[in-house]
Amino acid sequence: MQDDIQVTTVKHDINGNPRRVVHFLAFITEADRKAAPADLTRVGRLYDLALARSRAIGGRKFHNRQFGGGIVFQSYSDNELRKDIAGVMAGVAIEQARDRIKADILAEYEEVPA
Repeated sequence: MQDDIQVTTVKHDINGNPRRVVHFLAFITEADRKAAPADLTRVGRLYDLALARSRAIGGRKFHNRQFGGGIVFQSYSDNELRKDIAGVMAGVAIEQARDRIKADILAEYEEVPA
């Protein structure tokens, strides 16, 4: 997963700090895609979710035409950024697995006759 993340280097910020941009889908899981509504707000909701997750490691909305759907990070190393993103997504996967287990347990209790 970590090697699948495409990181694009963009122009430095005004202070000379290097910036990297990642597409927002790097922060979206398959479960998120399935749970998203199938209407016109789908992409916007997924982008907001990805942006919220990316903020844990310093992600910000990338306001530029050269990279649509991007989240920008101030980073000196592509590999470190990939590791940080993989860490965030590992936490998301654990959280989603925990939610599925809870839902399965609740479903079992509903099926048991009183």
